[in-house]
Amino acid sequence: MTIDALPPEQNIPAVWYGPAMMASDAWLVRVDDHEVAEVEAAVAACLARKPLRPPTAASDFPLPRFSSKLAALGNELLEGRGFALLRGLPVERWTQEQAAYAFVGIGAHLGSARSQNAKGHLLGHVRDVGLSSNDPNVRIYQTSERQTFHTDSCDVVALLCLRRSRSGGESLLVSSTTIYNEMRRRRPDLARLLFDPIATDRRGEVPDGQKPFFEIPVFSWHQGRLTTIYHRPYIDSAQRFTDAPRLTAAHIEALDLFDALAEDPALHMQMSFLPGDMQFVHNHVLLHDRNGFIDWPEPERRRHLLRLWLACPGARALPEVFAQRYGSVTIGDRGGIVLRDTVPCVPVDA
Repeated sequence: MTIDALPPEQNIPAVWYGPAMMASDAWLVRVDDHEVAEVEAAVAACLARKPLRPPTAASDFPLPRFSSKLAALGNELLEGRGFALLRGLPVERWTQEQAAYAFVGIGAHLGSARSQNAKGHLLGHVRDVGLSSNDPNVRIYQTSERQTFHTDSCDVVALLCLRRSRSGGESLLVSSTTIYNEMRRRRPDLARLLFDPIATDRRGEVPDGQKPFFEIPVFSWHQGRLTTIYHRPYIDSAQRFTDAPRLTAAHIEALDLFDALAEDPALHMQMSFLPGDMQFVHNHVLLHDRNGFIDWPEPERRRHLLRLWLACPGARALPEVFAQRYGSVTIGDRGGIVLRDTVPCVPVDA
């Protein structure tokens, strides 16, 4: 494939470079006192319901004024720069249950929560639980180790910071669309290879009738949009399966260039979370990462983030091949991990 046969260079708001983005605070959305009061009233109403039921739809969590700001934020995620940080929620004065309900309720204004694991957890807990990433069935968010730039299996991933670590744990973001543009300019021969199906390990969470890996290209061009799905350690570990397509030396060179560009400080940006910060990231155009961290010795002080995977009603069309991982490509009803015995739940105290 010549450069002319590749999709065109992308010129959309999601093409950005880290240093310029860090010099701006346009991505920082502040919550005012009136909006906090709306959230707290909605949480109180949820917790007063009998039987107790998490707010999984926007109608369960009315935000008369704040909802318009969230709608604008959602549009910025899907059609703009691809991320935002919501700041100002007073989690220090809330119980973990109140914070979880606030997070799930705000998320419901942006999309439908999807299962993040075989247990059906619609609300994830991101913290070090003492596991080792050397186990091929462990997901690295369960450790304190440095992650790698990757996407999650949903339209938008959201994080709420409850507590920070003693040091480290900063969030890293990079535009996968910028990476594509750079690969297209520098090595179009390698960019072409990332449109080939590539095996990615499911890490033991295998739906009925599926292989223990899925085969989706890193780059997909569909209905005039470039979409990326990527997790290099899971691509590498998928090679343990004898029926997985083999990575050629050229594919490995292409993946190495992709990683080098993601790691380049000229492309990526870094941010530190404060307690109460909510970060939202559009997986189809950005990759996210996290630095390793050192935690506090006291259990009650240790780093703890909550996570949502969201299917957004205004999201882009995805090629059918994504159904291998997303279960469906139906807009607003796709993504997540669902096995035969998976029952959706919202584990507030997991």
